[in-house]
Amino acid sequence: MKKVVLSLFAAFALFSFATLEVANWSMDGAHSRLGFSITHMGITDINGQFNNFDVKISTPNEDFTGATIEMTAQANSVNTGLEMRDNHLKTADFFDAEKFPTLTFKSTSVKKAKGNNYTVVGDFTMHGVTKSVTLTATHTGSAKNRAGNDVAGMKVTGVVKRSDYGVGQAGPGLSDEVKLIADLEVSKN
Repeated sequence: MKKVVLSLFAAFALFSFATLEVANWSMDGAHSRLGFSITHMGITDINGQFNNFDVKISTPNEDFTGATIEMTAQANSVNTGLEMRDNHLKTADFFDAEKFPTLTFKSTSVKKAKGNNYTVVGDFTMHGVTKSVTLTATHTGSAKNRAGNDVAGMKVTGVVKRSDYGVGQAGPGLSDEVKLIADLEVSKN
């Protein structure tokens, strides 16, 4: 009887300490967007996006709790739909894309919130300045793609202040707050 109990205990311990496999996810660029919105003159929102960006996610769990999320955008790829404005945004007046070619985000914490929502804290670097920001991520669903691979959708939103990063001039033209919006589709490698 003693051997049976010990065997059961050993089997239970083995299953209890099984290691979780880390899953790596990469962005599907055809189905993802990294955008922003800023209020102009206090009356309308101007929307834009970065045409050249990448997202990598590593997950140690079945969901996104404890994940590591890394995003990188090329400042020169800013696109607001107006070439003259885009060219101005690339200058030293705003992004100074020649001196600071990338905007980056790397999570330091991803915690489950209510429902399919997560609180994502991380270091956001823009214009050579790094600050901790808190974003909200919503897992919008999971599926299998045509190749049979696991894919997941995620919407990430948050707000940063331009003045915190020394981007653009203060004044009544543009709001200090910039809304970040990322609609992501990632596939498990």
